[in-house]
Amino acid sequence: MTLFKLIHLLAVLIWVGGMFFAYVVLRPAAMDMLQPPERLRLWDSVFRRFFKWVWVAVGAILVTGLYLIYLYGGIAHVARHVHIMLALGLAMMAIYGYVFFACYVPLSLHVAKQRWKEAGEILGWIRKLVALNLALGLLTVCVVVIGMSPG
Repeated sequence: MTLFKLIHLLAVLIWVGGMFFAYVVLRPAAMDMLQPPERLRLWDSVFRRFFKWVWVAVGAILVTGLYLIYLYGGIAHVARHVHIMLALGLAMMAIYGYVFFACYVPLSLHVAKQRWKEAGEILGWIRKLVALNLALGLLTVCVVVIGMSPG
């Protein structure tokens, strides 16, 4: 069971930590240093690399989370914070799926065709959705830590 908890935690750290870095550190630096075409090329490259890791993390989170629920006797036997964690995690996965398929794929195509205006508009949507997912991820971690603590 400990191994599954560790894999679950590491996958969460990769995903949420990556969003924090991208949103709080990389985004402002890119805004300060790069013109829109270079910035859009950078984000296309960053997302291509990061999203490969996110797919792995999401798969690991889902598999280990559901398996841990099973080990604890099923959804009816887990604590309330686990229900909240599951709901928030599924919402985050849905948002990520939308970001990837409805935003990143078109963004990458626009960047490849040098359609900077269209790519910039999509990047704006991605920024908002990443901010939402980052907030949900941090909230989820807080719910779990508080839910697990005694008293």
